[in-house]
Amino acid sequence: MNEDTIPLPATMYAVHSSNRLTMLMQRTGTGQSISSRELAKAAGVAAGTIGALMSGTQRAVPEDKAKRIAAVLGIDLLVLFVPLERAGRSFVPAQVGV
Repeated sequence: MNEDTIPLPATMYAVHSSNRLTMLMQRTGTGQSISSRELAKAAGVAAGTIGALMSGTQRAVPEDKAKRIAAVLGIDLLVLFVPLERAGRSFVPAQVGV
């Protein structure tokens, strides 16, 4: 890496809605349900992160975590998450129904 190159921060992804996350956990891509602890363990994220995403107290996670969560649920990344703008990361979608 060139010493003049500043690494860009990771793209953050916000959950479309906590209701959608809950629904997708009730019926994953395999048709089975998954608990928040099971999802956290399988995706390699803290159980508190999943709980916070479900409750709406946390809206966004880095791209790598979003991809792992989506993969465990058996869905496309953009079914559950929306990328935030890099400059200022000002866009956070409103919580809407599924």
